[in-house]
Amino acid sequence: MRVRIRFSKRGKLRWTSHRDVARMWERALRRAKVPVAYSAGFSPRPRVSFGLALPTGAESTAEYLDVELEGQASPPHPATEGEAAPLPPALDAALPSLTLPDGMEVMGTAVLGQGDLSLQHAVVACRWEIEVSGETGLAGAAQRFLDADSVVVARERKGHAVTDDIRPSVLALEVHGQVLACLLATQLDGQPRGLRPAELLGALGSDPGGARVLRTHQWIERDGAWLEPVPATYAPARPEACVIRRDPALHGTDLGGPDPLRRPPAPPAGGRLPAPTGPGPGA
Repeated sequence: MRVRIRFSKRGKLRWTSHRDVARMWERALRRAKVPVAYSAGFSPRPRVSFGLALPTGAESTAEYLDVELEGQASPPHPATEGEAAPLPPALDAALPSLTLPDGMEVMGTAVLGQGDLSLQHAVVACRWEIEVSGETGLAGAAQRFLDADSVVVARERKGHAVTDDIRPSVLALEVHGQVLACLLATQLDGQPRGLRPAELLGALGSDPGGARVLRTHQWIERDGAWLEPVPATYAPARPEACVIRRDPALHGTDLGGPDPLRRPPAPPAGGRLPAPTGPGPGA
């Protein structure tokens, strides 16, 4: 059986790497005596996989990991269809006793069906909130970006300098004071071509070094509807720990308020993602 766990990464923990977070979870699951399945071979490894890596220095209320449990059969239906299957008793009992560092909290769980894809292949877009201090003209730069047919930037991929048009990757973009709310595609034409918030800020002429970044959602698409891999059924115990300070009206659904990007528009000309027809982000 595979179980998906949604968790937060906030406060000082934002400076830990993706690999360090994986080690934290492996130790926490082992200490809580969760019956995690292991790979075969000379050096067995726990069958734990993570979603899209969060840039070092960014916070999130929508991080995910998939855990394969030993001796449990997965249900045939996906967890997002109909009523979700109950958690195995061993995991249900272990969750409260997980020893996680300050800033990391379990926010939701779901049992995966046999046909559920990994998050690396299923997530099509991420929602970000970026606080930029001391910037002027951010709203104008964002509007010029949205009005452009293409925005070509230089990027490095596998050690080689390449040029990419990043305009199709930005599905929605709004500015509220000093906070930039954006929806960035992670896949185009079925190929992973994620756009980092720092790259978007650079294209807007803003310095990414002083920005505060928070990922609030990751979205998957199924039958034309946009869904969260796991809804946030548990609110963060300390929402004030997020370093981003902004009007509560701008908080996403995870932090107890409306989402300014409730229904993202259809991708611009040349965009390759289907327009969401379901409830949409923040609904």
